[in-house]
Amino acid sequence: MVVADLHVHTTRSDGTLSVDEVPAAARRAGVEVVAVTDHDRLQPEIDGPVTERNGVTLVHGIELRVETETQRLDLLGYGVDPTEELRAECERIQRNRRERGARIIDCVEDRLGVSLPVEPHDGLGRPHIARAIAEASDHTFQSAFDDLIGDDCPCYVAREVPAFERGCTILSEACGLVGLAHPFRYPDTAAALSRCGSLDAVERWYPYGRTVDNSLVDDAIERYDLVPTGGSDAHGETLGGTGLNAAAWERVETALGE
Repeated sequence: MVVADLHVHTTRSDGTLSVDEVPAAARRAGVEVVAVTDHDRLQPEIDGPVTERNGVTLVHGIELRVETETQRLDLLGYGVDPTEELRAECERIQRNRRERGARIIDCVEDRLGVSLPVEPHDGLGRPHIARAIAEASDHTFQSAFDDLIGDDCPCYVAREVPAFERGCTILSEACGLVGLAHPFRYPDTAAALSRCGSLDAVERWYPYGRTVDNSLVDDAIERYDLVPTGGSDAHGETLGGTGLNAAAWERVETALGE
């Protein structure tokens, strides 16, 4: 039984639920704990690193993309108590998101000869642009990624992200727990897991939609003494598809000092 879904996005980034709507969605799913982990953005509506709202425990989290020598990774910070350095880094990333989004939008509009119903804004991600493409053209959400804005596609523009080491430092100073997100989503899972020596946790439960060899993650958990986390990576209104049982959440809760 999923008690805690520790990977959920809201309208603060590219999700469809507002923070105020999260508790009701959690109760519908029978979930008691939700970590709000928006992309590269803090959540000012969550009062404290861990709080309770309408009978649901909310963990203030963040998902931060970082750069290594060979690939980009996503880090999950839990129990955020924002520092000035983290605030400044998030603002820098948002400026780059706006600039990058404008370039992608211009490219798509020129290529398709359409006007997209989206403007550059804080928290803008490619899913926002893909939805706008689907609304303004014959493309679907998925074909927008496959043909236009996905990695290596003609309208793709890379984001500027902090180095892995800097990301770890900034998050560790602001969060109670810092972990690697979805290790099997990277081109080189082994290399991603090797970075866990600098982290506190790793996402053990995640809806990949395919069979993965979780023994690799379990080995990393044992080798680096990591706290296993997990979540649905929800961008819609359904929570709790994947997450932690009561015992696993208790371990996270202890690590957060709650």
